[in-house]
Amino acid sequence: MKKLLLPLLLISGSAFAQSKLKPAIDSKASSIESKVVEWRRDIHMHPELGNQEFRTAKKVADHLRSLGIEVTENVAVTGVVGYLKGGKPGPTVALRADMDALPVTERNDLPFKSVNTATYNGQETGVMHACGHDTHVAILMGVAEVLASMKDDLQGNVKFFFQPAEEGVYDGTTAGAELMVEEGVMEDVDAVFGLHIASQMEVGKIGYRSGPAMAAVDNLEIKVKGRQAHGASPWSSVDPIVTSSQIVMGLQTILSRSVNITENPAVVTVGAIHGGIRHNIIPEEVDMIGTIRTFGDEQQELVHKRITEIVTNIAESAGATVDLKIEKLYPSTVNDPALTAEMLPSIVAAAGEGNVISMPPITGAEDFSFFQREKPGLFINLGGMKKGGDPTTTPSHHTPGFYIDEGGFVLGMKALSYFVVDYMGMKK
Repeated sequence: MKKLLLPLLLISGSAFAQSKLKPAIDSKASSIESKVVEWRRDIHMHPELGNQEFRTAKKVADHLRSLGIEVTENVAVTGVVGYLKGGKPGPTVALRADMDALPVTERNDLPFKSVNTATYNGQETGVMHACGHDTHVAILMGVAEVLASMKDDLQGNVKFFFQPAEEGVYDGTTAGAELMVEEGVMEDVDAVFGLHIASQMEVGKIGYRSGPAMAAVDNLEIKVKGRQAHGASPWSSVDPIVTSSQIVMGLQTILSRSVNITENPAVVTVGAIHGGIRHNIIPEEVDMIGTIRTFGDEQQELVHKRITEIVTNIAESAGATVDLKIEKLYPSTVNDPALTAEMLPSIVAAAGEGNVISMPPITGAEDFSFFQREKPGLFINLGGMKKGGDPTTTPSHHTPGFYIDEGGFVLGMKALSYFVVDYMGMKK
C-alpha cells in the first residue's frame, strides 16, 4: 500500500502546485474583461468568411507577439498558431478558437453591428459572426494574455490555434482544422481543448458531454434517372418524381428501424428536390440533396450502408437508375472519456457546481473533431444567453438575430486556463 501511496501523493502534489495559479488566473481574467469585450466587438463589426480572415489574423498575431509568444502565420491559409513556452518542463496543451464568419446579413441594432459584405458562391451577401466565433477569438486572446503573465510557473507549454474556415469553404477544398492537422500543428501536442459559445444556454453556465458530443456531418446527393413522357400517359415513362418520393419516405425508415436511437440519435434530411419544368411533362431526372448526421464511426457506416441499399433498390424496382454520392465532411466530435473525467473538476471549479450541465448529444457538427482524432480532446459549451432568457425564443446560431451576452467571457477565460494548468499538474 505504501508503494502505491507515494505516486498518488506526487501526482496530487503536482496538481495542487498548479491549482495555486487559479487565484492569479481569476484576477487576471477579471482585469482584462473590458479588453476582451472590446476585441470581440471590433471583430464582430469586421467579420470575414472562411480563408479570408486577414484582418482578424493580423489582430491576433500582433497581440500574441506583444505578449512575447512565438507566432506562426498563414497556417492552413489564414490561421495563426502561437507557442508559449512554460518555465518548467511538462506536456504541451493546445487551445483552439475558430475565426470565420457566415454569409448572413445581421438584423441586430448594435453600435458594433457588422459592416462587411462579400461575394459568396457567386452571390452578394452580408457577412456576420452569426455563430459566435468572434467571441471565441476574443476569449482565447484573453487566455493567451492570462497564461503569458504566469509563463514562468507553467509546467509545460501552450499552443494557441486560431483556426480559419470552421464553417467550411464553398469551393470544396480542404480547409480549417483538417488542413491545420495536415500541416502538422498537432504533432507535439498532448491534449487539446476548445469551447463554443451557446446562444441558448444561460450566461454563467458550462455544458459538457463525455464521449460522442456532436455529430459527424456528410453531404448527400442523389440523381434519379428515369424516362421522360407526356404527363397524360405516365405508363410510357419511368417516373423519377414518384421514384424520388418513394426514396424520401424510404430514407425515413433508417432512423425508425435501423438505428438504435437509445444509444445516439441520427439524422437523414433531404433538404431540396429539383425535377421537371412543366405541369404536363414527366421529367427525365430528379436531383435531391441533403445532410446526414451520425455519432461515431460505426453508426456512420451503418447509416451510409442503409442509404445506399434503400436508394439503389427503390430505383431498381421502379426501372430507374440512380447516381448516389455521400461526401464525408466532419467526423463526430468525441470528447475523450478519460480526459473529460479528469477535467470535470476544472469545469466545476471555474463555473460552480450548480452551473455545470451534462448535455445530450448535439446534431450540429464541429471540425474540432479533426484535432480530437489526433490526440485526446475536450470541447465544451459556454453560456451566452442573458440571465433569465428563454431558449425557445432566443435566436439560434446561423440566424440574422443571433446575439451573445458578453457577461460570460471571464468564465470562458477561466475554464480554458484551468484546463491548461490542471492538465499540466496531472501529466507532469
